[in-house]
Amino acid sequence: MSLIHLVVLALIQGITEFLPISSSAHLILVPEVLGEEDQGAFIDVMAHAGSLIAVLVYFWRDIASVITGMLALVTGKMTQGGRLALLVAASLPPVILVAGALFVFDLVDYLRSPEVIAAATLIFALPLWLADKYAPAQKTAETMSFKDAALIGLAQMLALIPGASRSGVTMTAGRALGMTRQECARFSMLMAIPVIVAFTLVSVLELASGDAGGADLQAGLIVGGLSFAAAWAAIAVLMRLVERTGFMPFVIYRLALGGGLIAWMALS
Repeated sequence: MSLIHLVVLALIQGITEFLPISSSAHLILVPEVLGEEDQGAFIDVMAHAGSLIAVLVYFWRDIASVITGMLALVTGKMTQGGRLALLVAASLPPVILVAGALFVFDLVDYLRSPEVIAAATLIFALPLWLADKYAPAQKTAETMSFKDAALIGLAQMLALIPGASRSGVTMTAGRALGMTRQECARFSMLMAIPVIVAFTLVSVLELASGDAGGADLQAGLIVGGLSFAAAWAAIAVLMRLVERTGFMPFVIYRLALGGGLIAWMALS
């Protein structure tokens, strides 16, 4: 795998992980466009790990509040951080169960195709636009209900389709349920933490058992480091952009990407 391939992967992952435009879709498409072999699940997950560290650093106050809140829950005391931890936990079961099923039955690779990506990129742009345009903007992560968190968790299952975008479907669900733009983006990113941790652990287990498909640890570390830097910058831009312009720029990008993919496949 060339250094250019690694750098492009890292930057794309870091920039797209928390934007509602599907990082997994871009990671799958990179080798197609560059004419190289698919980088494999290990490199993908190392890129995600870099993004994970970025979100932990950016939201360190929330993370500290959640940790102290979880400790308080053990003593029977409910704090704002503890409630936020429970809300995130309430959103997790659907995606963990479906992802586990895809992994056990070896169905993951069947979704990694340009046709699936193009369709999902286009289809999921419309709900994002409708929710952002017409839904009220009142709730925050602290005032949302556990039912809201569970519904956003159900939406997160769709993120297992490359092109749907984990952040895209969760932000769409959050806006549809009346969350403000910044708050649904914030909650979406906090939801990403345990999901990325789970996938990273699976990759580590595969590497330890020798099933990571010839994974290159040095290449993975390069991708992880660059992904961290790009992701941190992307989060900062996203939190400011959604407040000023909403999600329309991402809707337009999704439509352009999906249309471009269809044209590319037609000409190939």
